[in-house]
Amino acid sequence: MDIHRRPLKTSRPPIPSLDHHRRKPSSSTGGVGGGVGGVLNRSPSPTPKASDALPLPLYLTNGIFFTLFFSVAYFLLHRWRDKIRTSTPLHVLTLSELAAILSLLASFIYLLGFFGIDFVQSFIARPSHDHWDVDDPSDPFILDQDRITPAAISPSPTKLMMDDPPAASNPLTSQEDEELVNSVVSGQTPSYSLESTIGDCLRAASIRREAVQRITGRSLSDMPLEGFDYKSILGQCCEMPVGYVQIPVGIAGPLLLDGCKYWVPMATTEGCLVASTNRGCKAIYASGGATSILLRDGMTRAPVVRFPTAKRACDLKFFLEDPLHFDTLALVFNKSSRFARLQSIQCSIAGKNLYIRFSCSTGDAMGMNMVSKGVQNVLDFLRSDFPDMDVIGISGNFCSDKKPAAVNWIEGRGKSVVCEAIITEEVVNKVLRTTVPALVELNMLKNLTGSAVAGALGGFNAHAANIVSAVFIATGQDPAQNVESSHCITMMEAVNNGKDLHISVTMPSIEVGTVGGGTQLASQSACLNLVGVKGASKESPGSNARLLATIVAGSVLAGELSLMSAIAAGQLVKSHMKYNRSSRDVTEVAS
Repeated sequence: MDIHRRPLKTSRPPIPSLDHHRRKPSSSTGGVGGGVGGVLNRSPSPTPKASDALPLPLYLTNGIFFTLFFSVAYFLLHRWRDKIRTSTPLHVLTLSELAAILSLLASFIYLLGFFGIDFVQSFIARPSHDHWDVDDPSDPFILDQDRITPAAISPSPTKLMMDDPPAASNPLTSQEDEELVNSVVSGQTPSYSLESTIGDCLRAASIRREAVQRITGRSLSDMPLEGFDYKSILGQCCEMPVGYVQIPVGIAGPLLLDGCKYWVPMATTEGCLVASTNRGCKAIYASGGATSILLRDGMTRAPVVRFPTAKRACDLKFFLEDPLHFDTLALVFNKSSRFARLQSIQCSIAGKNLYIRFSCSTGDAMGMNMVSKGVQNVLDFLRSDFPDMDVIGISGNFCSDKKPAAVNWIEGRGKSVVCEAIITEEVVNKVLRTTVPALVELNMLKNLTGSAVAGALGGFNAHAANIVSAVFIATGQDPAQNVESSHCITMMEAVNNGKDLHISVTMPSIEVGTVGGGTQLASQSACLNLVGVKGASKESPGSNARLLATIVAGSVLAGELSLMSAIAAGQLVKSHMKYNRSSRDVTEVAS
């Protein structure tokens, strides 16, 4: 599927009625007139393939050349055996032998390029029949346990779009799309199997979208469908897509950090956020820049295991914490990946239950899957010495992932970073429009004392989560990990005889990666490229992810500085009234 083709300029027709009756198919072969509600036949035509020009079906052509290859091979081997027995020179060829050699070469060349395409697709693209199907086949939106891989999808011929070159294909009719929609609505066809059944991710999303609209009676016409590469998310980012949500991306910067300039992408719908962060970057730049220090780099996973007695649980605890056993355990753990390197093991006892917190480096990946595989290797290894060990779960929440936890605040998780800057008195007065004493007092009463009164856990800051979330979404990180990644304590104090301001942010658990997950999507990859950390670092594995973590901390520093200044100067409400309020009539939007 080619996402770079031009979208249709014709406006989207209204959603069809909800009577579930089959419509008469349109005779239009292009544009938006055919299909279900004018939506379903707008898939772009696939790139022409060499197999489209074959006079016979691909499986039949493969069979002919397959038979030809082995037949002539057998014939030539039989003839050469006779020549060897009769001492006839092998290079002396008869006309039949010459034809057989040419046929062998031709069939070999063909099979090398084409054999197996239809055969492999028939297995990989076949709908799954695992226990998810058997449990509830009538549910059209059940999640398929066995996800298919992007390699299994081959775009199917569909209706030609305007300005598209003609393709040698047999386009499916809108009647077939209508039948598929009705099949999904009735529960005969599971929604999750559309991609494997059709072989066209965009068309599958369009059919699923129409089915959802008919089932719910709600329109999705304002959600865009075209212009997105659905094949890129298949089996790794999102299941059963019906479109995509647009989030604007703003740029703050330049952020002068460790002597280098960075332009920070921020995906957000909150007015003032990018502008405020940009003002903080300006203040930092004008004062000579900020400095960052990476304290730790290690992703964690903590399984919970149970023993018959607390004594046996303590025996394993002592075994794991014994330095003499660490090298052996590290060797077993590190087999899971060429980047995974076990760093430490921390245990905690609760009765006869043992929580084991593994920490390891994960290269440029965020590393949750990597560390989980290593943990599984160690658990399998321990069963020989501790056969009475019962693994309750690969994650026992002592990790702790996507939840505020003191263990992350104290021990750290992912990247632990501290970032600091000295803002001159002139910049505080002219750019931030406040004073150093006012900022220091506000930080003590708000970020420190106020957070303590609230019983905050890792929330000793003004709005670190705002910046972390915006950068995470823009760069393809896991937004849910904003929970622990936003743990931050903001410190301010007057320096240089009280004239200048020293500000710092300490963030013990920034969980980021530059490979895997959403980082491979086009828009997110472009944002990573803007920052200069796209993909994995070949020279120094892990350096791109570590640099991204420091940029996140530097951006939080800028955001904290600007927001605190706005509050100290009494500008917060005024700025939000100006930049964070829509001028549209709410009643018109609702209608």
